[in-house]
Amino acid sequence: MELTTAQALVAWLAAQRAETLDGREVPLFPAVFAIFGHGNVLGLGTALYEHRAELPVWRGHTEQGMALAAIGYAKATDRRQVGVVTTSIGPGAANLVTAAGVAHANRLPLLLLPGDTFAGRASDPVLQQIEDFAQPGVTVNDALRPVSRYFDRLTRPEQLLGTLPQVAAVLTDPSRTGPVTLALPQDVQVETFDFPDALFAPVVHRVPRPRADLGEIAAAREVLRTSRRPLLILGGGVRYSGAAAVALAFAERHGIPIVETTAGRTLVRHDHPLYAGPLGVTGSASANAMAAAADVVLAVGTRLQDFTTASWSVFAADVAIVTVNTARFDAVKRGALAVVGDAAATLPELSSPDLRVEAAWTERAATLRAGWDAHVDALRVADGPLTYAQVVGVVEESSGPEDYVVTAAGGLPGELVGGWRARGGRPTMDVEYGFSCMGYELAGAWGAAMARTDGLVTALVGDGSYLMLNSELFSAAFAGHPFVAVVCDNDGYAVIARLQQGQGGKAFNNFYDDCRSEHSAPPRVNFREHARALGCAAVEVSGMAEFRASYAWARETARAERRPAVVVVRTAPSAWTEAGAWWEVGVPHALSGHEDYAAGKIRQTRLLPPR
Repeated sequence: MELTTAQALVAWLAAQRAETLDGREVPLFPAVFAIFGHGNVLGLGTALYEHRAELPVWRGHTEQGMALAAIGYAKATDRRQVGVVTTSIGPGAANLVTAAGVAHANRLPLLLLPGDTFAGRASDPVLQQIEDFAQPGVTVNDALRPVSRYFDRLTRPEQLLGTLPQVAAVLTDPSRTGPVTLALPQDVQVETFDFPDALFAPVVHRVPRPRADLGEIAAAREVLRTSRRPLLILGGGVRYSGAAAVALAFAERHGIPIVETTAGRTLVRHDHPLYAGPLGVTGSASANAMAAAADVVLAVGTRLQDFTTASWSVFAADVAIVTVNTARFDAVKRGALAVVGDAAATLPELSSPDLRVEAAWTERAATLRAGWDAHVDALRVADGPLTYAQVVGVVEESSGPEDYVVTAAGGLPGELVGGWRARGGRPTMDVEYGFSCMGYELAGAWGAAMARTDGLVTALVGDGSYLMLNSELFSAAFAGHPFVAVVCDNDGYAVIARLQQGQGGKAFNNFYDDCRSEHSAPPRVNFREHARALGCAAVEVSGMAEFRASYAWARETARAERRPAVVVVRTAPSAWTEAGAWWEVGVPHALSGHEDYAAGKIRQTRLLPPR
């Protein structure tokens, strides 16, 4: 059929289907986020209008925010559905780079359709065009290449026939999923071509479960067979495989203690006797103690980021590391014994009757976790200004099994990862700590609220992140997508101030009191009134009792009025939940923290652990 490039692309998007973890068939592309401008309004915009019934289009207010919302949607659907974002040429496209970095770092599918300058170049230079003096084909969209898993610039309509199968393959392949960018020159968008009908036939995409090589399985089983203190680390790949029950059955069969990464949080019920807690800098002292004593680590579905490994100081120097991962790139890190395969398909094949674990080691998980629980309990009832730990406690106690909590940068990830107590069932947490993107919290919550309609989403956000990207609060309010946002105001970038001053640096440019101003009494933001101006219900509170009541009010209001409800709460600027792990940051010799930095470098696990 004769269609424009844009019409063919949109018709193909509408025909793609996906299978969820529980076997339901759903649209692969359930939502398009769009800000129209020159470069996408007439070509792609017209095509989207023609298919608006099959492809819901949502108006955002920043390109970065829309892409972060699309990422939140993908995360909330366990990577089974993919958000689409289209922007104009130039600044609109450039605003996608940060969000693409989030998706790239966290291995999350995202389809970006930025407009591009004319392929014909007759009008050059056009509005919003950058001009490379040596490469006339370079546009601002080329900035997306380093943060895209797949990048293509279409210069002919018929190129869709070759590139669209690659687009679908990357977005649904667990070993290489991430951002896909199709740069669309505006003249190419409106060119016509006789496309074959088969391009628009409905297709159901099922995420593959690759089986591991038998030799890799045998080698890993031998290492596990000789271990006496193995530790099972569950990462985000276990979540996206839907392998939590399989992993738990494997651990129970052999008595292996379990810890979780940030991306793997809420896979295991908190009170399970094998659960030792979350691992790493933002984790728990209990899990870190288990990691330090383990002789073999079986890391499943994780890329072992520095916050998980405490910059490779959390394990014993002679630990053996076995990895299970669909991506060989991640599996072979640190010279690990790599088993490349899907978690659900692979873990049962690692089981062996010869794998025996010391009873004392099995029991140690629950004992240490009980100690960590007592520590968190004490933090939740401490006197004084409201703390992050207390905020997390109220939200957790008020949430049901279908509810969902979102956070990202700053100090809240440590409080949420370390203090939340999962009830089991489907994953209920999204902590963006792969790219640590300030501003993800509110936009990501908007996307998650679109996807998780059977529960209520709560975003925990600091005042710094709120000020960095809050426009999608209005997007959600306008569109009618309810969630709760708890804004924790501690008067600045408190966690960076903690890092700065904790290493001996001077208080500088983080708390507002330490920032330069020409005013003797600088202004402060009225977050409650700001949120109300963006169409949200909002209240400002202080103290535990008032916060508990207001959070309950916010949950009811968000549902009843189908818009975000915001609770602004003043929080202590220097009260933290400490997991007792080291994190490598460069500390100058002149600062008092340099001695601890040097000692940490000595403890740091050597580059290639023995097998």
